[in-house]
Amino acid sequence: MIHIVVSSDTIDAGAELSAIHVDGAGGVASFTGLVRGDDGVETLELEHYPGVTEAALTKLAGEAVTRWDLIGARIVHRVGAMVPGDTVVFVGAAARHRAAALEACAYLIDRLKTDAPFWKRETRADGARWVEQRDTDREAAARWD
Repeated sequence: MIHIVVSSDTIDAGAELSAIHVDGAGGVASFTGLVRGDDGVETLELEHYPGVTEAALTKLAGEAVTRWDLIGARIVHRVGAMVPGDTVVFVGAAARHRAAALEACAYLIDRLKTDAPFWKRETRADGARWVEQRDTDREAAARWD
């Protein structure tokens, strides 16, 4: 079961975690990403291409399901304007065994950070700027190649 949502709606991480608890799973792993307020970030705005982004996330989840024989994969990503503390992403993986769930969850968030077509803009007291992809994100994603 693959479930992908990209929306401006608030993400309820608890509800998403409950939804990934599927029959046959012996382990569920999840990651919840929050908007950070470090460096004076007041707002974060994410943009995407509807349809294209969902297809990229579906492909990524399909790769994880195949690679780790997952029972379920869930990616819920928020777009639009957010403030520090808001949930921006939920990733969940359900597998028969914990190791597969944990590895798949790490894979999904690492690859999502580099492979999903999102554009981020941060607003601070001194103005707004587009956020470039970080070297650390590219390095984390590369470990799965």
